[in-house]
Amino acid sequence: MQRTGPLAAVQTPPSAGALSCRVLDPVDEPVPHAEFTVSDTLGRKVVGGGTDPFGSFVAAVPAGEYRLAVSAEGYTPYRASATVTEDTLSSLGDVTLQVARPPELPAPGDWEIEPAHSSIAFTARHIGLARIHGRFNSFAGAVRIADDMARSAMHVVIDAASIDTNVRMRDDHLRSGDFLDVQRFPTLEFYSDRFTHRGGNRWAVTGALSLHGVTRTVTLDAEYLGLGNGMEGEVRAACRATTELHRDDFTVSWQTMLARGIAVVGPSIRIDLDVQIVPKG
Repeated sequence: MQRTGPLAAVQTPPSAGALSCRVLDPVDEPVPHAEFTVSDTLGRKVVGGGTDPFGSFVAAVPAGEYRLAVSAEGYTPYRASATVTEDTLSSLGDVTLQVARPPELPAPGDWEIEPAHSSIAFTARHIGLARIHGRFNSFAGAVRIADDMARSAMHVVIDAASIDTNVRMRDDHLRSGDFLDVQRFPTLEFYSDRFTHRGGNRWAVTGALSLHGVTRTVTLDAEYLGLGNGMEGEVRAACRATTELHRDDFTVSWQTMLARGIAVVGPSIRIDLDVQIVPKG
């Protein structure tokens, strides 16, 4: 049977319908790539995805009752309920997201990284094969928060010998002269005095990374998570950050490693940081 009407362009099996909406910002502009999740009444996810470049989405789902959640960077999440009936398009129409209030920034002054609640991890390809996951177990850092957040500064020192991939032989090799050469270069250091607000809770932290005797400019893509309190009531701030390093930039040449038959870590390495800072005592 030739389908006509609002479901003409939506492929739905028997006993199913479609759910749709258009996501707009407060000035009625579409919000592309907003994330949506459709769940059943028990909270189980049924379908999810992102809005198209025009802020719209449509999904075929079995007939029933649903909960819809829509979120986008810099906006307050939106939630609604909907009933979908067989062979029917259930539209929520235009959904307007409200701009979220940015989280409160840390107070100006000297702060320090709390290693017990922070981590510096990395992920690398094993020359195009399985991923290698590792971390540095020993590090310290200080952050000076300025009255103008953009003028803040941070300095992080990492113990190169504390590299840990849960394989002792591999870790010994990574510490050797083939890679980090920890005897000659015992630390990795990052210093930044350039904090750039990218909107919402996103910041770019640009600075100099010294690794293997070479210093390069690196930018961390940071997500500020806000303020909280520890178990003893102390104030702390948290953020997540990522960046990608290329080994050749630091004269750790993977081509040379391959030529020597050493296939340990690929040419690029993703760095993931979870950091909590506390006021310096």
